[in-house]
Amino acid sequence: MTMPFNSSTFTITDGRRFKLADHPTELREHIDKDDLKKLLAEDREKIIDLQEKLYAEGRRSLLLIFQAMDAAGKDSAIDHVLSGVNPQGCAVTSFKQPGREELAHDFLWRHAKATPARGMIGVHNRSHYEEVVVVKVHPEYLIGQRLPDIASPKDADEAFWERRYAAIRAWEEHLVHSGTTIMKFFLHMGKAEQKKRFLERIDEPRKNWKFSIGDVQERAHFDGYMKAYEEAIRATAALHAPWFVVPADEQWESRAIVGRLVRERLEQMSLEWPVLTAEEKADLAKAERLLKAE
Repeated sequence: MTMPFNSSTFTITDGRRFKLADHPTELREHIDKDDLKKLLAEDREKIIDLQEKLYAEGRRSLLLIFQAMDAAGKDSAIDHVLSGVNPQGCAVTSFKQPGREELAHDFLWRHAKATPARGMIGVHNRSHYEEVVVVKVHPEYLIGQRLPDIASPKDADEAFWERRYAAIRAWEEHLVHSGTTIMKFFLHMGKAEQKKRFLERIDEPRKNWKFSIGDVQERAHFDGYMKAYEEAIRATAALHAPWFVVPADEQWESRAIVGRLVRERLEQMSLEWPVLTAEEKADLAKAERLLKAE
């Protein structure tokens, strides 16, 4: 099915002029829910086939990074887009607050450990960008990291954050040169929609387990988070490591968009089935003869 919107609309490869306000939280043109489901189903089947080829080729990997405000639908987007993908070729890592061992290392350490091996799709549900978003909104968290140049939150000046952005840019460039294709998704949900979803978590018993009073308390910093995301995207969007700002007020819209973007990126990788050597082909012929002779 033809996608009724242009994928480039959501793609940020040069953040110098990026403004989050230029990107709506829902599609301007309404698309029927059933049509969105059909689009996603088609793309999911393509992703399943392409993932098998990625795994068989065994030379490259794909890293999908998901960032968003609470209740924006990261979990459901990952579930719906990658449902059916062979679990042997896909690994999802959800990053929570760093523990003692993680705080004893640099901020990229635990994320580097979770990057996908060649042939794999790796998914980071939250990522190293928490360190320039959540920590930027709450610089007091830096004290727990015991950094040599940070004695108080006030020490985290513009130069400090630029060094973190530079470290992220350099690390992502290294991953790309090592064979990892990077896609960074920001599921862009409005504050009113977040309120609606939080109330659903309270009102619907089957969703009560998702509710956290801490998530609601963080709403007081919503504007600060939007500013931090804008600054992070502006500082780290690149042709080799693009951001995709996906409208997330309507979950079937965001799922369909993410599905199409992942499918397109896998297709652009021009994956190839392994070519057998003459010796391997001879082994196949020998195995066929042996099997037929049984």
